[in-house]
Amino acid sequence: MTAAMVEQEQDSEGRPWDYLLHTWQGLDVPEGWRAEIDEGRICLVPPPYARHSGIADLVQQCLYRGIPDGLGVFQTLGVHVAPLAKLYVPDLVVMERELILAADPETSDPMDASEALLIVEITSKGNAREDRTKKYRAYARAGVPMDLLIDRFDTRGAMSTLFTEPKEDGTYKRYDAVPFGKPLGLPAPFDVTLATDAFPV
Repeated sequence: MTAAMVEQEQDSEGRPWDYLLHTWQGLDVPEGWRAEIDEGRICLVPPPYARHSGIADLVQQCLYRGIPDGLGVFQTLGVHVAPLAKLYVPDLVVMERELILAADPETSDPMDASEALLIVEITSKGNAREDRTKKYRAYARAGVPMDLLIDRFDTRGAMSTLFTEPKEDGTYKRYDAVPFGKPLGLPAPFDVTLATDAFPV
């Protein structure tokens, strides 16, 4: 991640989060880049490599095989982790389509992370640590029921891990980790098996 030159500022009423959010909304981010808010600063995340995008496509196809009516799979959707004043843009977010359609068309307000059913993060070499630690804890604190981490750079080898049952302390009670090549079951409401053997390493 690359930190932008916007940090530790406040709006006219002394609210640092509102200032950062307003600045985030007004950014002209280069195509393919994502802007996130973490630790009181705006960070720019470069575009992913082709293999990263290929994994996202395979996961999205799998999710659509089992997704119930009313839910959608969204890319580049900003989600606000209110308890921690963070804003991330995950690779994929599963959320009720009605929430997206009801969003104000005149603003780029992020969605509340607590409304997500599943968040998918696919690590890149430069952001793997953030995905494994900061984002994992943030999604758990937000109460996201399922956090799927696809980590090509895990020290044990490329792994896919599904975290479930978030706890208030910022951890998940359960996890299921499989190496690339082994199937990973995604529970209800999806009830599908993610075939990781096609994931490029």
